[in-house]
Amino acid sequence: MKQLKEKEYEEFQQFLYNKSHGYIWTPDTLEVICAGNEYNPEKIGKQMLEMKVKLQNEHISHMLSDKRNKYVIRSLRKNETELLKDFLYEAIFIPEGTDAPEKDIVEKPELRVYTDDFGSRKGDNCLVADFGGKVVGAVWTRIMNDYGHIDDNTPSFAISLYKEYRKQGIGSQLMVKMLELLKWQGHEKASLAVQKANYAVKMYENVGFKTVDENDEEYIMVCEL
Repeated sequence: MKQLKEKEYEEFQQFLYNKSHGYIWTPDTLEVICAGNEYNPEKIGKQMLEMKVKLQNEHISHMLSDKRNKYVIRSLRKNETELLKDFLYEAIFIPEGTDAPEKDIVEKPELRVYTDDFGSRKGDNCLVADFGGKVVGAVWTRIMNDYGHIDDNTPSFAISLYKEYRKQGIGSQLMVKMLELLKWQGHEKASLAVQKANYAVKMYENVGFKTVDENDEEYIMVCEL
């Protein structure tokens, strides 16, 4: 299974954007254009030029919009892997009225499976939300025996953001981009575990996860890719 580098991820995202916005014309698209213009070369040429101008204008608008965005989603860099411990701690659900655990809780064996030697295993993936050079959120997947484990071929999700960046849609975008990446890599599904009282349950449902099992405290959720 292919391990994605940052430049490759950027190229993958550009391909998805180009494909969804019509910048890549398939043989079927060209056939529709030709048939719609009765295979008249002059009419075909005129329509293609009109489409080209329209698509260029849309692309310029998209680029301007991207520049106004406050954050970008990119792959985790090798020198940033220690950040995953911070985000693992931030991912711990703390019910109202409950004291936050000590930071060293992330060193427990059942939590270290999320971060130990990250990037060294086939299937390790991580995307981050970058605000002007500051990483404020991360989503990462790994095939591991964690709380959301369902089988040895399905990657499990972990995601969190710093508190001041939550409930702004960033988490949903991170999830969507990671699901696109996993599908491109050839995975058939992804899984996660979430506390029943966690507000993030709704976000997971909105991006395609469904509950397949549960216990007293958690839902086990799966997204078919």
